[in-house]
Amino acid sequence: MMSAMNKLKSVGCDIGTFVSSGHPLMDELFPFFDSKYVVFPGFCDVHVHFREPGFSYKETMKTGSQASARGGYTAVCTMPNLNPVPDSKEHLAQQLKLIEECAVIHVYPYGAITVGEMGETMADLEGMAPDVIAFSDDGKGIQSEEMMRQAMLKAKALGKMIVAHCEVNDLLFGGYIHDGEYAKLHGHKGICSESEYGQIARDLRLAEETGCAYHVCHISTKESVELIRQAKARGVNVTCETAPHYLVMNDMQLQEDGRFRMNPPIRSEEDRKALVAGIVDGTIDMIATDHAPHSAEEKAKGLSGSAFGIVGIETAFPVMYTCLVKSGIITLEKLIALLAENPRKRFGIPSGTDFTVWELDKEFTVDPADFLSMGKATPFTGWKLCGECVLTVCDGKVVYRK
Repeated sequence: MMSAMNKLKSVGCDIGTFVSSGHPLMDELFPFFDSKYVVFPGFCDVHVHFREPGFSYKETMKTGSQASARGGYTAVCTMPNLNPVPDSKEHLAQQLKLIEECAVIHVYPYGAITVGEMGETMADLEGMAPDVIAFSDDGKGIQSEEMMRQAMLKAKALGKMIVAHCEVNDLLFGGYIHDGEYAKLHGHKGICSESEYGQIARDLRLAEETGCAYHVCHISTKESVELIRQAKARGVNVTCETAPHYLVMNDMQLQEDGRFRMNPPIRSEEDRKALVAGIVDGTIDMIATDHAPHSAEEKAKGLSGSAFGIVGIETAFPVMYTCLVKSGIITLEKLIALLAENPRKRFGIPSGTDFTVWELDKEFTVDPADFLSMGKATPFTGWKLCGECVLTVCDGKVVYRK
């Protein structure tokens, strides 16, 4: 029991207060004072889509935050591809109201870089700055170099970060999976790697020029890893993320099913190995999920016709723990840094006394029917994984309990 108490203390939770004052949480925590449970600081995902306002048939603020709590997350950053797009203080207010009324964990919204995420007119960055975590047009790359330069200069003046989905539209050619071996064998249209790393190269040059803090979303190619590695060596103020599916899958594991369609796509084994190397050497700073739920109908049209996006916030830790930690690629401490400590540090998100309790040796088979998220499309269906969340506490309140 004392060992488990010390673990809880290690994440900033005053167990002595619970014990001596008869705090209501004591009843919740007592069953977990056992050596088989491990306590971690609440995880932080800087890249999720909760779909409200505008697309509540896919996900809601309530279901997205509940799914996050089940995954051990107590803080998330929500992307701006909503309706209305949060490109002004007035539009942002609708999302802020939903967060206040419905979220069970900390939710930090992004403000859009451009009006309507159309890439043509800069959004009201100054008006939104007090209420957003950073600025992003996620889902769309900023095609204009001058627009990105001006956005970086404005964001720097406001003390905010630019967070970029990097994609060159002229290089897409209607593709929807990686332009690799699987696409060739099955007659699919491919997305070339340069569509990602070409824009990253441009943005790194602009970040170096402007001095803006810059973060790259969901990198998936070996070239992206190397460009960011070199930029860091030059002193560019850049960080980046990748997602679990890019670290554990390659394009030859795709199936003719919409649950394998996401953007950027799962790429080659060579790319996967480069991403793992980037995790190991610190080039890649954090793991985010790009949790992107859609309706069953939108994901039932195969690789060629389904909507881009998969869910992942309820499986992120078990996938990474099983595939990276138990296999000896990284330590458990490293994984917690990638999921909790590094994203909070870079984005200035406090950890407080939030924590999550896990039974690491618990084995289970991924079944989307069990998800709390409204989205069920995951490439990990049927995978046997280790690690089950049994309790998540945010701001002193139990937000998930198995």
